[in-house]
Amino acid sequence: MLNIQVGHSYFLGYDPKQWERGKPYPPLATIQVAALLREMGHAITLFDAMLADGVEDYQASLQFARPDVVVIYEDNFNYLTKMCLGRMREAACQMIAEARAGGARVIVAGSDASDHPDAFLAAGAHAVLIGEGIAALIELIGRLERDADIDTQGWVSGIAGVATLMNGQTQLTRVGVMPPDPRIIGRPAWDLVDIERYRTMWRERHGHFSLNMAASRGCPFRCNWCAKPIWGNHYNQRTAQDVAAEMTYLKQTFKPDHVWLADDIFGFHVDWVTEFGAHLSAADGSVPFTIQTRADLISERMAAALKLAGCSEAWIGAESGSQQVLDAMNKGTKVEDLIAARTRLGAHGIRVGFFIQLGYLGEQLANLLATRELITQAAPDDIGVSVSYPLPGTKFYEKVKSQLGEKTHWQDSGDLAMMFRGAYDSDFYRQVRDLLHEQVVLQQSQPLEHPPHNQARVALDARWDALIACEQAHRTQDAVPPSTTPGNVEPPRHATSAQNR
Repeated sequence: MLNIQVGHSYFLGYDPKQWERGKPYPPLATIQVAALLREMGHAITLFDAMLADGVEDYQASLQFARPDVVVIYEDNFNYLTKMCLGRMREAACQMIAEARAGGARVIVAGSDASDHPDAFLAAGAHAVLIGEGIAALIELIGRLERDADIDTQGWVSGIAGVATLMNGQTQLTRVGVMPPDPRIIGRPAWDLVDIERYRTMWRERHGHFSLNMAASRGCPFRCNWCAKPIWGNHYNQRTAQDVAAEMTYLKQTFKPDHVWLADDIFGFHVDWVTEFGAHLSAADGSVPFTIQTRADLISERMAAALKLAGCSEAWIGAESGSQQVLDAMNKGTKVEDLIAARTRLGAHGIRVGFFIQLGYLGEQLANLLATRELITQAAPDDIGVSVSYPLPGTKFYEKVKSQLGEKTHWQDSGDLAMMFRGAYDSDFYRQVRDLLHEQVVLQQSQPLEHPPHNQARVALDARWDALIACEQAHRTQDAVPPSTTPGNVEPPRHATSAQNR
């Protein structure tokens, strides 16, 4: 039996935007791995960075746990880990150094580590797992259990999907992206999490308490910009009965007011959702929950099934109101799908959020105004806005990597900096983001049926007009002007846009 500390390096306090948002969730993938290792017979402790004060807390956890092995396993269900935020990499590297100084073997896994193993090996990690890495992790732990004194070369040799340093050089045999490992089953190690600390922050900030779970791993769709270093395009869905049993357990044990289902795509098939709802109803296990989904999956039957199961909010990857941009992204959805999905879900009393992405290749002013028009027509209850973010392994990254300079990732999630030569500079997109958010707030407080020419609407339109009037000043020097970009824009449809007034 080994003494293993499992942890992660996402410190909420190091991400000002997310700290202000105040919606922390336990590291789901991390405690799944903790449960697996414990099932294998090892003594497990958890370092949960999410609500820690900072990396300085880690030293105390090491002194308490005195682990033989440290496994820094990032939460694959936390979308921020895909962004490889610079501040979190710095924290992980400091944790690695401290674990090495304490005499522990160090294994690292996560999106950033899969993309850039050299950075973590340089910090002192003995082994970096590429992808989900469960098979490699089990083999590494097994070898160490059989021979606690095995040298590093003997420990890692012959294991595919493990990066290590040999004579100062990174050694790695890649295996390609593998499907989700079937050994990650059963209940995560919830008992290792300080649930009350999460409950306290949620109630202080929002007046209710939310927990997270996942019904699936992976996503089968192929959007050009979506980084998938862990599961690729594989998709593995748990049984509806199993997921319902876990939600029932959370409800009975921790009494959350809400559950965030962290799947990239929840439900997928309406029959699965219907069965899920039936099991919840039979067990009195339903808790109001939020999902992520796609517009083209929201049929009338799906909207009704989600409502019966207890879905209270659905976030849709809308991305853009321009069909040309959606097609360039290989998104596979239509603008009319977005409006229809919002209408169907709203008719069943389900709140709808849109994820919006600005600045994708080829997007011009008219495309941005089409997104503005989408927000006007669909009137989502909320939006999240970002700019296109090139991550290794994506088609999008391959198209723009020659444009990337020293800045290849954001320091924290509020950065919103352009890292390639889009049509406009970062300041322009930040202003568009702010105006879109204000538009949603205004629409929610003053629905479109109300008189449209009130002062607030006139003032917002004036700010749009002012930004549009100076858009040339924000154009990227090397960007292709709209007049010379072949077939790049559809006419703006907004009734109050500058071109139509």
